[in-house]
Amino acid sequence: MNWIATWTGAAIIGAVMLAMGRNLPRNDKGEAHATVQFAHMALIIGVFGLIAVYTTLSLAMLLFVLVSGVVWAVDKWYLARRRKQGERQSDEVELFAGLFPVIAVVFLVRSFLFEPFTIPSSSMRPGLEPGDFILVNRFSYGIRVPVLNTVLIETGKPQRGDVMVFRYPVDPKTDFIKRVVGLPGDTVTYRNKQLTVNGKPVTQVALAEGSYVRDNSANLIPVQRFKETTATRSYLVQTVEQAPPVNQDQVLNFPFRDNCQYDDSGFTCKVPAGHYFMMGDNRDDSSDGRYWGFVPDENIVGKATLIWMNIGAFSRIGTSIQ
Repeated sequence: MNWIATWTGAAIIGAVMLAMGRNLPRNDKGEAHATVQFAHMALIIGVFGLIAVYTTLSLAMLLFVLVSGVVWAVDKWYLARRRKQGERQSDEVELFAGLFPVIAVVFLVRSFLFEPFTIPSSSMRPGLEPGDFILVNRFSYGIRVPVLNTVLIETGKPQRGDVMVFRYPVDPKTDFIKRVVGLPGDTVTYRNKQLTVNGKPVTQVALAEGSYVRDNSANLIPVQRFKETTATRSYLVQTVEQAPPVNQDQVLNFPFRDNCQYDDSGFTCKVPAGHYFMMGDNRDDSSDGRYWGFVPDENIVGKATLIWMNIGAFSRIGTSIQ
């Protein structure tokens, strides 16, 4: 979907409807005509969407909290005292002042407690499937300053095996989800489909073969599934037998690229300080650290904890993320 066109269209429709509805009569309660109310919402949604597309969702929410908060405060402590008894707020002041408490609560919850995230692809199969709606714990890895994302209060650090949501280093406006396989200072090796950290192979137990349908395709992909175990957790991964450990022609020229060595059997990477190395559980169908490098600490969003909805598979609701 072309989000720029969508939000631009919403803003234009809102502006046109607002201009056309200015002279429409109010209802018995003195409220603006429904056309004007719809126009206001369309305009706000369009502008909000455009800001989020060109910056980030967090910055868009912060700007709307600040703007609506200023309007709410000015109305409460200045405009309200100047209005005559029974006189209504202007439509715009009423709208922004009414939105402020809702936007502020959503912003605070999303910034410091929990954030929803939708699994967009098959890269985390078999544990997470496209269509899973998950909760991301924002305070697992520190209370962070909104937008800047620097740690304000230390509450914990990512551990090997954690499933983490983070800002994609190549395009920080996009959130990714992968598994932490390398911590700062670790040497991560992946050769012949075997993951090794600091010279010690990650325990891997073969399970039954399986298959899945690749995103936007009708092709059934056969896979071999394994259970990997770290010091803190066990989880499932899968591989495609004939696929290479890494497609070297897809490796980007990422920061600290010199920390990695690639060959036909796989790669070895030394994780720099303040960074993490991420891989998808669907090892041969994942765009991850093998191709675009390391995730800096300031890109961390939070720890994936729970599947709270899957419209196509209600049985997955309430499943904790391993």
